Amino acid sequence: MMKDISTILIVDDLRSNIIAITLLFKQCKECNSYRIVTAESGQEALEMTRRHKVDLILLDIMMPQMDGYEVCKHLKANDETKNIPIIFITGHSDDASLEKAYEAGASDYVTKPFRAVELLARVKINLQLYRTINALEHMANYDIMTDIYNRRKFFELAIPMFEECRDDLYAVMLDIDKFKSINDAYGHAVGDMVIKQVAKILKEKTDKEMLLARIGGEEFVLLLYSNSDDEVVTIVESIRKSIEAMEIVVKENQTLHCTISSGIARYTYTMPTIDYLLEKADYALYEAKNSGRNKSIFRV
Repeated sequence: MMKDISTILIVDDLRSNIIAITLLFKQCKECNSYRIVTAESGQEALEMTRRHKVDLILLDIMMPQMDGYEVCKHLKANDETKNIPIIFITGHSDDASLEKAYEAGASDYVTKPFRAVELLARVKINLQLYRTINALEHMANYDIMTDIYNRRKFFELAIPMFEECRDDLYAVMLDIDKFKSINDAYGHAVGDMVIKQVAKILKEKTDKEMLLARIGGEEFVLLLYSNSDDEVVTIVESIRKSIEAMEIVVKENQTLHCTISSGIARYTYTMPTIDYLLEKADYALYEAKNSGRNKSIFRV
């Protein structure tokens, strides 16, 4: 089994220090799962975090133009980088410097001249903690079966979108047709397979600007901005047709097809909460279900 590769960013304005720390990792037999990237200024460090998925940063404090404290504050203020553990490496060991480092958001602190065994141990511990936090955060935010957002995370992200009061905001409620019949005929294992395959198509047919979640059972929700009603209907119809064409292998020489129904609604200024928008989309979904299924209905 291949080890997960952790990317470590070393930031120091002195090239000699970067070389020394990089060599330390290369000489460590347990560090073959680390990928090292480097930066020689604070600004370059911020650019590197945009270009690479960084798992830990070794950060010098005393640098010209943008010191380590400022770099740390920038990273902690960004949702994309706020959880990256930052270990300061500096010659300053006074209480004021330590306090300032932790106030800026540092995870740990190593003073120069450092002992190799200490630095490597602190890197290892902080990476383990980072992985644990990420795993717990993923479990809290994502649906276990489909690996898309769960109901709780959906509302956390949807409410701020709704509160922008933009009239180009749309909600789509999507439901697998006759799902109980699928479970009854083929068993819950096949039912789970259907949910996973539907979610896979939903992920393929949406982009990162759209908010997609499984909100319960066989029901999904999509929140998106669009230039027109027709554009949204086109997106939803593309999803519906792809799911209709989907073929699920139940067992040898036996396949299963399924369909979905969808209800679409657009935000209006008369809606006081996100629940009203979703309820409107749900009414349209109910209408689609009761008028034959396997269709998308938009209601203003």
